[in-house]
Amino acid sequence: MSRPDWDQYFMEIARVIAQRSTCLRRQVGAVIIRDNRILTTGYNGAPAKLKHCLEIGCIREKMQVPSGERHELCRAIHAEQNALIQAAVHGVSIDNSTIYITAQPCVLCAKMIVNAGIKKVVFAGDYPDQLARDILAEAGVEVLRLADS
Repeated sequence: MSRPDWDQYFMEIARVIAQRSTCLRRQVGAVIIRDNRILTTGYNGAPAKLKHCLEIGCIREKMQVPSGERHELCRAIHAEQNALIQAAVHGVSIDNSTIYITAQPCVLCAKMIVNAGIKKVVFAGDYPDQLARDILAEAGVEVLRLADS
């Protein structure tokens, strides 16, 4: 048995977190860490106290909205957004942290990641959003794509 390096370890945790997702189209998990310690986690799904897409169906599927477009036509909060919200709710500073995500962040999440002071994004799995990559690069956020093992 080989011991995983830190990136593999935290990405595997993000994959487990993604299993809690209630999205019918894409299950995404995120974990924010600093100094190899977990600060917060998040997965994509409807806001607290609202019905999940698992229960009522997917608005985006019904409207045939392609992946990466019209984010406002979705009940779900993205995994990265939920991880950021959890930090705010629990008073956890995430400045100078790293976020591990099972898919590349969208442009909305990329902007939030920049403003939250996250310094590194590690992701696996593609997402069709070049503007998100451009924003992270312009802000000087280190980005690392891991293989989808």
